[in-house]
Amino acid sequence: MKVESLIEILGADFYTGVPDSQLKALCNYMMSKYGIDSKHHMIAANEGNCLALAAGYHMATGKVPVCYMQNSGEGNIINPLASLVNDKVYAIPTIFIVGWRGEPGTKDEPQHIYQGIVTRTLLDDMDVKNFVITKETTEDELKAAMAEFAPILAAGKQVAFVVSKGALSFDGKVDYKNSYKLNREEVIGHVAKAAGEDPIVSTTGKISRELFEYRTNNGMSHKYDFLTVGSMGHCSSIALGIAINKPDLTVWCIDGDGAALMHMGAMAVIGSNKPSNMIHVVINNGAHETVGGMPTVCSDPCVNIPAVAAACGYPYTVSVDNFEDLDKELEAAKARGALSLIEVKCQVGAREDLGRPTTTALENKNNFMEYING
Repeated sequence: MKVESLIEILGADFYTGVPDSQLKALCNYMMSKYGIDSKHHMIAANEGNCLALAAGYHMATGKVPVCYMQNSGEGNIINPLASLVNDKVYAIPTIFIVGWRGEPGTKDEPQHIYQGIVTRTLLDDMDVKNFVITKETTEDELKAAMAEFAPILAAGKQVAFVVSKGALSFDGKVDYKNSYKLNREEVIGHVAKAAGEDPIVSTTGKISRELFEYRTNNGMSHKYDFLTVGSMGHCSSIALGIAINKPDLTVWCIDGDGAALMHMGAMAVIGSNKPSNMIHVVINNGAHETVGGMPTVCSDPCVNIPAVAAACGYPYTVSVDNFEDLDKELEAAKARGALSLIEVKCQVGAREDLGRPTTTALENKNNFMEYING
């Protein structure tokens, strides 16, 4: 189905959410039509954030907002869904569009398998009437579903369209880029080289995939790395938990700007604990690249990650955009003996043939634990 048909049938004029590869057609349409226009389209830091934005929009306009997300984001909306917008509380009508990663019967990555199984169950349990859009869904079927949803929305309740892989299409082209020169995969190589045999915790998406390939291509063991293949935004907290309990190890965290934004409160917890053996590297390309390249608010120069970290209590923070400064800062951080954050500005883009980890998530965890406890 053309995404334009979905938009017309929904009849909404405000969309907010977190980008998802399953919803790439919708995301690209929004960027093509509106860009980042706070009146019609806002990319949120996390899914709970987008539902709260939607609630504010409804109260200001009386209209029904749309929140889009990957199904992994359902966990982030449960609190505001139950305690804010629910019809037993403030009764704020909302339409959800949910990308169905890990849909039963389809092949997907390990972090999506269980989430895919419980996607509709969670919606049912939260009293969110839902309809699945597949490649075979017709416009008439979608109109009928929306007609069924109309009285539910009028009663101040929420509904959802769960989107199967390839169900939506958009013929337009959107070019996501920035002005930075560094290549992220090369940046990861520099960080891994500086870390040596120190443990590394890497964030979800292409950063972990590129770290895995760096080890493979250089004939190195994967035991040094914990690949956070799911739970976006939490790798820095995982690294903190390891650093506190392994004070004799230098623990590196390779984060992304989208992930750091998603749960930025983690920086306050890290800064208040000030683990002297933790180095937090945030690779910032201003994009949700793993799911398509849509921008994060870190593409706005007013959003200053090192300044945020400093305000949260990190003793040392810096931003670099070239390899000479990066190598200097990596070496200094390793020798400093104090919590450090290094933001690395890099370009949007990855190799077309970038692979995925060939070990299972459980094998990765067990090998990593054996190494850091050995």
